[in-house]
Amino acid sequence: MSRSQIFHQASSNFLIVIISILLVLFATLYPFNFSVPDSFSVAEVFASFNNTSYFQDQVNNVFLFVPVGFSLTSFLQKLRMRLLVQIFIATLISTGLSLTVELLQVFLPSRMPTPADILNNTIGGVLGFVCFYIWNHQSFTNTVAHIKYGNYNRSNKQITALFLGYIFLTFLISLFWQSATNLSNWNANYPLIIGNELTGDRPWQGYVSEVYIADRAITPNEVVQGLADSSYFNKLGTSLLASYQLNGKCCYKEQTKQLPELLWQGQPSDIQEGKGAFLSSSHWLQTANPVAFLSKRISKTSEFTLSTSVATANTEQLGPARIISNSGNSLHRNWTVAQQGNNLDFRLRTPITGENGSELKLNIPNIFTDTNLHHIVITYTRATIKVYVDNLHNSYFFKLLDLIPKKQRIFYYALTFIPLGVGLAIIILLAKKKLMFSKFLVYGGTLIPSLMLEGILVSESGKNLSLKNLLLGISFTAGAMLIVRARATQLKMRN
Repeated sequence: MSRSQIFHQASSNFLIVIISILLVLFATLYPFNFSVPDSFSVAEVFASFNNTSYFQDQVNNVFLFVPVGFSLTSFLQKLRMRLLVQIFIATLISTGLSLTVELLQVFLPSRMPTPADILNNTIGGVLGFVCFYIWNHQSFTNTVAHIKYGNYNRSNKQITALFLGYIFLTFLISLFWQSATNLSNWNANYPLIIGNELTGDRPWQGYVSEVYIADRAITPNEVVQGLADSSYFNKLGTSLLASYQLNGKCCYKEQTKQLPELLWQGQPSDIQEGKGAFLSSSHWLQTANPVAFLSKRISKTSEFTLSTSVATANTEQLGPARIISNSGNSLHRNWTVAQQGNNLDFRLRTPITGENGSELKLNIPNIFTDTNLHHIVITYTRATIKVYVDNLHNSYFFKLLDLIPKKQRIFYYALTFIPLGVGLAIIILLAKKKLMFSKFLVYGGTLIPSLMLEGILVSESGKNLSLKNLLLGISFTAGAMLIVRARATQLKMRN
C-alpha cells in the first residue's frame, strides 16, 4: 500500500474519531446551558462531584465510549503504532475525554458530574479497543502471531508470574466489589429532617418521640436492652452521635452536643404525652445546619445504628412519606426512613444502591397497620441491614449483594469477567507449547476468579453463597477466553 493510500485511510479514520467524540460531547453536555457561579473555586468544583450514578447511567456510560475506543484504535492501527502504545493512547484519550466532560458538567445546572462516570467511560473506551481487534481480521491475526511467535513467548517461570499477576488482579477486583457496599460516598452537606423532605414535598403525618444514631451496628443483645429501655442508647459512649428527645414545644437540642438543634419549619406542633412531637405537611423539623459530623463519622466506619419511636396518624400515607431523612431533596439522600402505605420503606446510599438509595428495594410490610407508638431499631454492617420493630423476634434482614437485580448483576459480572477471560486467553497463547501447563491455565484461570470473588464477598459482606453467581462468573471468563482462542484458530486455518 502506497504512502498516499495510508494517509487517505488514516484521514478517513481520524474523521470518524472526531465524529464519535463530538457525539459524546453532544450526548453528555446538551443543552449546553453553561453558567459560571458567582463564587468559583477549585474546592467547589470537587464538592460538586457526586460519588455514584444509577445503574442505567453506568450502562449508558460504558457503551457511549465504545465507538470512541473502536474508531480511535482503527486510526492508531493505520498509523502502525505498536500494540502497547495503542492500548495506552486509547485508555488515555478515553479517560481524558471523560474527565473533560465531567469538569464541564460542573457548569451545567442540568447535569451532575460523577467520578464513577470516568471509570465507566474508560472501560467503554478499552472495550471498543478490544472489539476492534477481535473484529478486524488482519489486526487480530498480527496480534496473535506477535504473541505466539514474538519475544513474549517466555519460560514456565515467566508464564507462572503472568498467571499469578492475573490472580492478583482478580483479588483487587474482588476487593473493589466488596467496597461497593460501604458508606464512603455519603454527602456531608445534608441536614437531618423529621417529618418531610428538605424541599417540603414529601410530608408525613404522625408522632416522633426520640431519635438516637450511633456510628456502629449494635449487637442483638444491645438491641434487646435498647428496645426495653431507650435510655440504654445513651450508654453507647463515643459511638453515640445523636440523641434527640422530642418532648417540648421548641427547640430540640442534640443531647451529646455534637450535632445542630432541630428547628420547626412552620409553627411548632402539639406534643402528645408518650408519643412525642406531631409532624404534618404544615410543620416538620429540620436541623439548623447539615449534620456533617454524623455523616463523616458513619462514612468512615461504614456502620450505624438508628433507633426511633414513631406513631403514624394515617395508615395509608404514600410518597413514600418521609419520617426521618438525611437528604438534600427527593432524589439525593444518605438514608431515609419512610412510610409507603402501611409498610416501612428504608433507603440507604451506597455505590450499588445509588445516590437516591432506591436502586435496591428495602421494604418492611405491615408496620403501620395501627396508630400505636412503635420502637424501630435499624442497624447496618458488612452489607447487611437489620430492622427490629418493638421486639427482637419481629426482625427483618436484608443483604444488599443478594438483592442486586438480575440484569444489573449480569452487567457487573460481564464487566468483571470478560476482560479477565481475554487476559487468560493471551496467557494461554503464550504457553502454547506446554500442553499440561496450558490445561492448568485453562481450568485454574477459569475457576479461580469466580471462586475468589464469591469467597471474598461471602466472608467480608455476609452474603449467601450463590452457585448461580459462581456459574455466571465462570461462564463469562470461559466464554471470552474461548471466543479469543476460537478466533485465533479460525484465522490460523484460513492462513
